Amino acid sequence: MTRFEWRGGPAELRFEDVLAPVELRHEEGDLFAAEVEMPPRLRVTYHFADADGEEHADPSNPAGAGPNRSIFTTPDLEPQPHWPVVGPDEVLDVPSLRIRWTGALGRKTVRVHQGGEPVVLLLDGDDWMYAHPALAAFESAVENGEMPPATLVFLPTPRDRAAEYSSPELWQAIRDELLPLLASNGVAVDLSRFVVAGQSLGGLSAFRAALDFPDLVTRVACQSGSFWWTRDLPDRGLSLDGPAGGDTAERLSALPDLSGLRVAFDVGEHEPRTHRHCSVVEELAAQAGAAVRVNRSPSGHDRVGWRHALVRDVAWLLS
Repeated sequence: MTRFEWRGGPAELRFEDVLAPVELRHEEGDLFAAEVEMPPRLRVTYHFADADGEEHADPSNPAGAGPNRSIFTTPDLEPQPHWPVVGPDEVLDVPSLRIRWTGALGRKTVRVHQGGEPVVLLLDGDDWMYAHPALAAFESAVENGEMPPATLVFLPTPRDRAAEYSSPELWQAIRDELLPLLASNGVAVDLSRFVVAGQSLGGLSAFRAALDFPDLVTRVACQSGSFWWTRDLPDRGLSLDGPAGGDTAERLSALPDLSGLRVAFDVGEHEPRTHRHCSVVEELAAQAGAAVRVNRSPSGHDRVGWRHALVRDVAWLLS
């Protein structure tokens, strides 16, 4: 059992994806607490929600993920290599190069860390800048000799992730607008070493970009891709109950030639409903000739689990 404590008033303990919320019990004074049985092999983000609905990181936990999230790791797991422990009050370094991108998708601000020749495009880049210290993690991996120096392009999280990440218009705009804009700012993209990384709907988008724009995207790091997505389901396809692999598996069943594609898949051990969708896409991609690498992380549908896979799989894609 793991004990969680909160001071200040009634509150609820909430975990990302894996466990149901837990109401804290009043013990004495302003102390509220709960004992929770945590499953083995789990790394998870969590927070306290007070009576007003405000979210707070755990003040007793030095490991944060942004200003209002904390990270819990079961004792049977080793620390994640390269990712420093940062507190919720720490302000992370962000790349100094800031590019204004105005085009078919509206106005976006793209941050760029110029580290080396190969370019890595990170979808949902806001999370990787402000909640999880991706810049420090990649620099550590480079210093440790696990990957070559790379330029990191942080694409901001869209307002409507489902709409933008399910449409090929994003990648058409990246090809026709963003890449020339990067070049004009001194960031030339060698498409033979261009890596795209995404999680959840971003993972779906990154992998489908390789199908829609094979001359643009040939190296993909995909964590917990939302391969359950299909246009025929209600609410724009946001359901895990449809056919395995959704529209992506249907496209792959035609066995396109993916011999020029390298893709690293990772899914959380604790998100079983996602497994049947990801597994069929992994298998079909390999059958179509792609060089496929598959891993399972000790987490749920949670960025704290994806971050180890992110650095590890980008390093493999650049090897």
